[in-house]
Order: sequence, then C-alpha cells, then structure tokens
Amino acid sequence: MIKKLALAVLPFFLAILSATFLFGREADKDNGTVNGKIVSHEGKPVAAVTVRLKGTGKTALTGEDGTFVLRNVKPGNYELEASFVGYEDVIKSVTVDEKKTSNVEIQLNISQAQIDEVTVRAVKNGYKENNPSSTLRINESLLEAPQNIQVITGKALADQQVISMNDGITRNVSGAMRIEHWGDQYANIVMRGARASAFRNGMNITDNWGPLTEDMSYVDHIEFVKGPAGFMMSNGEPSGLYNVVTKKPTGVTKGEASIMMGSYDLFRSTLDLDGKLDKAGRLLYRLNVAGQTKNSFRKYEFNNRYSIAPVLSYKIDDNTTITAEYVYQNVKSSNIGSYYMFATDGYAKVGREASMLVPDMEPNKIKDESFTVNLQHNIDEHWKLTAQASYFNYSEVGGSMWFASDASWNPIVYSNGDVVRRVTIADAARENKYGQIFLNGDVKTGVVRHRILTGLDLGNRDYVGDWNQFYDLDLNQDGKRFNIYNPLTQAPTAGVGTFDRSKSVRERASSTGHVALSYTGVYFQDELGFFDNKLRVTLAGRYTSAQNIEYYVPEPMKAKRFTPRIGVSYSVDNATAVYALYDQSFIPQSGMRRDGKGLLPLTGNNMELGVKRDWFNGKWTSGLSVYRIIKNNQTAADPASTPGNSYVLQLGQTRTKGVELDIRGELVRGLNFIGNYAYTDSRVSKNEKGESVKNGALVPGYAKHTANGWLTYRAQQGVLKGFGVSGGFTYLVDRTTWYSGADNGGQDLPDYFKLDAGLSWEKNKIGINVNVFNLLDKYLYSGTYYAFYKLYYWQAEAGRNFRAGITYKF
Repeated sequence: MIKKLALAVLPFFLAILSATFLFGREADKDNGTVNGKIVSHEGKPVAAVTVRLKGTGKTALTGEDGTFVLRNVKPGNYELEASFVGYEDVIKSVTVDEKKTSNVEIQLNISQAQIDEVTVRAVKNGYKENNPSSTLRINESLLEAPQNIQVITGKALADQQVISMNDGITRNVSGAMRIEHWGDQYANIVMRGARASAFRNGMNITDNWGPLTEDMSYVDHIEFVKGPAGFMMSNGEPSGLYNVVTKKPTGVTKGEASIMMGSYDLFRSTLDLDGKLDKAGRLLYRLNVAGQTKNSFRKYEFNNRYSIAPVLSYKIDDNTTITAEYVYQNVKSSNIGSYYMFATDGYAKVGREASMLVPDMEPNKIKDESFTVNLQHNIDEHWKLTAQASYFNYSEVGGSMWFASDASWNPIVYSNGDVVRRVTIADAARENKYGQIFLNGDVKTGVVRHRILTGLDLGNRDYVGDWNQFYDLDLNQDGKRFNIYNPLTQAPTAGVGTFDRSKSVRERASSTGHVALSYTGVYFQDELGFFDNKLRVTLAGRYTSAQNIEYYVPEPMKAKRFTPRIGVSYSVDNATAVYALYDQSFIPQSGMRRDGKGLLPLTGNNMELGVKRDWFNGKWTSGLSVYRIIKNNQTAADPASTPGNSYVLQLGQTRTKGVELDIRGELVRGLNFIGNYAYTDSRVSKNEKGESVKNGALVPGYAKHTANGWLTYRAQQGVLKGFGVSGGFTYLVDRTTWYSGADNGGQDLPDYFKLDAGLSWEKNKIGINVNVFNLLDKYLYSGTYYAFYKLYYWQAEAGRNFRAGITYKF
C-alpha cells in the first residue's frame, strides 16, 4: 500500500517541480535582482552583515566572501540598509530595473582594529546563528524554518573549552544528554527519548558503536535538528539528529595556534591555517592539526590522540566550486573497561577513582579517516545543484573489560563482592560509503514563492567486530579474585594475557559480529510562500528503501516506506514566527525475541508546535516548542538477556511528549548567554501482546527534566576591557537508565547537578581562557542495574578539574 502511494504521489511532485521551474520564470520575468558585496574600507569582505531592502521584507546575510543576493525584486527605487552589531548602519539607494541585475557595493566605516576582528571572526563572534549551514539543505533562516533547530557556534565551543564531541556539547541544547560515557570513543547523545543520529556535513554517519568522536580542532559548529527531518533522512530515530559542520576555506588569509594544559596531565596544541594558494583567490586551502595527551583521575587510564584535516577548494568559475576534504584521527587509549565499576547493593559504593585496570595491558588503538568531495554549481540565480560523495574507514585494535561468567553464562560474582576480571578482544573494522545529490530552487509562480528541494541519498555501511577471544586477569580462588569493594588492590593473580591476531579481523569475525546497512532515498520538498512570504507551507515526501543486518541475526531486515512531511510557519512580524509540523521516520530492525518472532520496522510520527523570536534587533533569540512522538514497534534490551543470548523486547507503541525552551545570544553588550530547559516524558503506551513490559512503563534513556545555562560577560571598556568571566550548570532530574532500572528491581539514578566557572582575557591577537569544571567536586555518574547479574554498574566523571589555554591569532 505504501509503495503504491509513493508511486502515485511521486509523479505529482515531479509535475509540481516542472511547472514551478517553467512557470516560475514566466511569473517573475519582470522582476529584478540585487547583487551586492560588503567590504571594509580596505576592500576586505565582511561576513554576517544583515542586509535589508526597506519596504519589501526581503533580507539577506553576507557570506564569508561578503556577498549577498536579493531575488525577485519588483522594479522601483529602494533603500538598502546594511547593519552589523556594534557598527554604524549604512543606507544606500538602489534602483531595480525590469529583468536586470543591480550590483551594489557597500563600504563599512569602521576602524582597522575592528575590521580585522570582523573579517576573521564575524560568524563566530557570538552564540547566535541566523542561518543553518548549506549542508542542512534548507534554503531559509532558522527563524522561518518550521522546526526546532539549534546551532552551537564555534565561539561557544571555544569559551567552554570543548575539545571533542563528548566534552559537554549537550549543555548547549534543550533536552540533549549523554547516558553513557564510553570514554572518548563515540558520542551516544539522546534527546526526545532516543539516540540522536550522528551526521557530518549533511551525511548520516551513525553506527552502532560510532562514529569516532570528532576532535573540535576541525569543527566549525554543530547543528541540532529536533524531531524527524525528511529533508535530511527518513530511516532514523524520530528524536532527531546532530550535524557536525567542519571548517572550510574562507578566502581570508589568517591563522590560529593554541596550547592547552589541565588536570590529569592534559596537554593539547592545535594549529589552524586558512588562506589562498593563488593570487586570483580561486584555489583556497584550510589546514587543521591537533595533538593531545591526557591521563585520568583513574589509575592507568589515558587517552592520547592526534588529528589532521586538510581541505582544498577550487573555484572553477563564478558559478562552480569543488571542495576536497580529508580527515584523519588517531587514538591510543587504555582499555575502555576502565570506565566501569560495580556493586551488588547500589551505585557509587566505592570512590570515583576506582578502576579494574592493571598496568601492562595492551592499549586500544583506533585509526579513523574520511575523504569527501563536494561540488556546488549555481545553475542560475534561482537554482543551485550540490553533489557530494564520501568514504569513511575505521579500524580498531584493542580490548574491553568486564567480569567473568561460567560456561552457562552465569556471572562469577560472590556475596562478598569478589569477581574475576575478564578481558575480551575488541577488534573492529568499518567501511562506509555515502553519496548525495540535491537541487535547491527559489522561484515564484504568480504571488506564490517556492523554495524547492529535491534529491537522492545513497548509503552503505559495513562493520565487523571480533569479541571471540578473552583471558582472565584473576584466578577464581579465595584471596586471588578482584574485590569490587577494595578496588585499589589491583594486582592480576592470573597475569596479563595476549590475543591471537594472525588472521584479519574480517576473517576472525563471525556472523555474530557483523552489522550492515544500505539505503536509497529520493525526496521532494516545496515550501510555498504566501503574502510576501509571511505564510509558509511545506509539503514534502521521501521514499526510502533500506536493508539492515544486526548482530546474531543471519537474515537481513528489509523495509520500504514513503514518509510525508507537512509544515506551516507564519511570521507575525520581522522578529517573530510560529510554526506547526508533522513528520515521519522509520528504522528497519533486527534482533532476537525470546518467542522467536521477527521484528517489525520501527515507525515514528512527530507532531510539533513552536514559536521563535529574535530580540533587540536580532542580538539574541528564543524558541519554545511542544511535541509528541509516537513510535510503533519500538524495541528495548530484554532484562532476561545473557551474554550468549542477547534478546530484545518489542514494546509495541511508545509515546514521548515534551516541552523545550532555548535562549541564546547577546542579552546586553558584552553579555552572552545560552540557556535551555526541557521536560520529557517517554512511556510505553501500548504493549506488545505476550511481552512483560506494562503500559505506562518508562522507556529507558532520558531525564524527565533537564536544565542548562552558560553565561559569559566580557568588559567592553575601561581598565578591565577584554577581561571576561563565565559560569554554567547542568541539572538533570528523574533520570532513567539506558538499559533498565527501577521497573526491573533496581534503584533509580539520583539527580545530577554540575557547576562550572571560568575566567578569560582577550586583547588584539592573544586570548587566555581558564575554566574549572565540577566546581562543587560532586560525585557524578551514570549507570544501570543488570537484573541477570544482580549487579549495579556506573561510570564516574572527574571531580573538580581545570583547563587553561592560550590562543594566538595571526
């Protein structure tokens, strides 16, 4: 039925596209275009300048090259206003003629010191972004988009001294949190009751145990899209996605070097070079390199890594640009089992420095690389074509640590807390390929504006892992086991073993260690603008075919779905918009049920209402949204699983509902703020017949209340000019565990509160930043209760610790 519907609707969409393309040109044949460029008095481009054509409601933001375009302007005489926070507005007269393009150049009258700061750091000078990156595909401002989209700017990341994707990112977005740490191996971020899909530059690179966390040295900013986003994908969790946007050449010659030191022997240095390779400015480059060494508050634990990310961009002509990007990351760390600690009678029963690690264990080594080619071509002033292809390759050699079980998988746990530590091989290989091509259009038919998006997505992921070898660190004898209540006695009574790697990981990995996904998706979206684009109606659909292979399941799971998307957004005034959205997603699922039945694909429906507003001439913004997500056929880990039989529960239907509030930007001059709150409630609303989970039971993996704040004030004048003070907190209330918890006989996780503070100073090209994290020195952790083992486990965070860094711009 779905397939028939898709085949019936697709010609209709194509007809709309053809008609819009043909008649749109006819309808606006008498209109003109305003092309412009904003420069300093030395002719340097200035980015992020707001340009308004008075009396029309048309606005634009200059790009990194200082240019802007205003299309479909009726013939006549206008005043063009250019404004940038902290600088004098410039107004210039412009005449628009029929069927012609008017070219305008505006010079900003500011001092040389200010010019350098604006040119180099314009887009990253605050905590607020007005537009999403082009990798999100939608050709509109965040204010106009009918969805909750939050952008974490590079300036916010720098002020908070974030060094990887796992490093406090979620404090910047309402309802986002991490439920497990996994060291710094991959970011398991959840929001709206489920794991958010991981994207990089618009490509869905989510894996069961990946991707490897991005080092922030080559990251420009991060975009969080709440709820399904049919313009990005349909085969994913309806909770949403985060999109990591990497640094690209800007065409401005500049550089930045930094050194950071901190607690637990942290030492880190980075270098960012940006510039031209030819006088004409057609061949541009960007190079980011980083290296760090870091130990831990737990003995024998470390995480050392380095990365290199070169980018080349070549402007073939005025309309066509090709960009090639390579990212390489190398990680050497201790066994990831060091993060776990256990007790039979509750959480945090031993100090947070407790660890099962011993010296002389082999390290985990990870090599992760990707290569991406992106082509952008402006067909004309109305249509833009983008195509990109990417190849990802990941390899890991190492081990994981848990505690031993007997031949029947019964855990070797004694009443006094004695266990036998078991080290399991954890070698893996991953190879992913992605391809995209999409077309953006901006045309008019009569009085209706059409923002059109259509395209094709292709993806193929393949992962193998070997966990089929192990050795025990301890002898299973009285006095020779490891005691979880006396963890500082760590000597391995059985010694440290080795693994056989005479064969490749793909040869060693059986069907139980294979995960694969391939998909093809086609989509069409038309945002129709009425009443001079004050009312916007989005009609969209995507047809996706996907095939999924999971651990322990020899047969692939296939699913095909047509997923519609309908949105409405209305601009109450130039600074306020309200919206409503309905969107869908699905996921093919594999796994074993205890009754032997197969798993149905997960389908998700999201309904959302929201209001957005910019305040004080766009200096700061606020957004409030309410939503409800219905997921059918959701699965969860079966508490009765054993290591040899990893069953899943088919919960039937779950309902997640919530309220989200986000505020970010410059509240007053020098005072930047990020604040958010989210209420989330996720429960089983209709249980699957024969399953043990009851209606109303909590779905694992979220906190009912999350609140975050981050504030930075920098003195703007006087003897303290350039001096800054920062502070922030994270507060999580009514946390559920990621696996099971109170509903399964275990204790609830306690509430979580973390307080951070910092000092900084900036003058000319030098910046100094010092932050203290977990200022109150609280024992913070996440964890869960395993009913089968009758054990609690938790992963502790560091106590009070600091980072100090110095940055030099040149």
